Amino acid sequence: MLTRYIQAAMARARFERLRDGTVYGHIPGFEGVWAHAPTEDACREELQDVLEEWIVVRLKHDLPLPVLEGLDLNRVAA
Repeated sequence: MLTRYIQAAMARARFERLRDGTVYGHIPGFEGVWAHAPTEDACREELQDVLEEWIVVRLKHDLPLPVLEGLDLNRVAA
């Protein structure tokens, strides 16, 4: 279930090339989950790492997670 959740979140990721040629990425609805890297591939990889850490922190501190495509990690953690 966790892998599917991460995949669903990453499918929502948005990337923007900045003026300096680097790439900024974020996932709408996932406050604080963002990355900045030289290429889109590197940014995507960094963004997924940040997402995974964000999920762990939220589960550890019993903070709510967005429900994605019927995947509710809040119920699993309870």
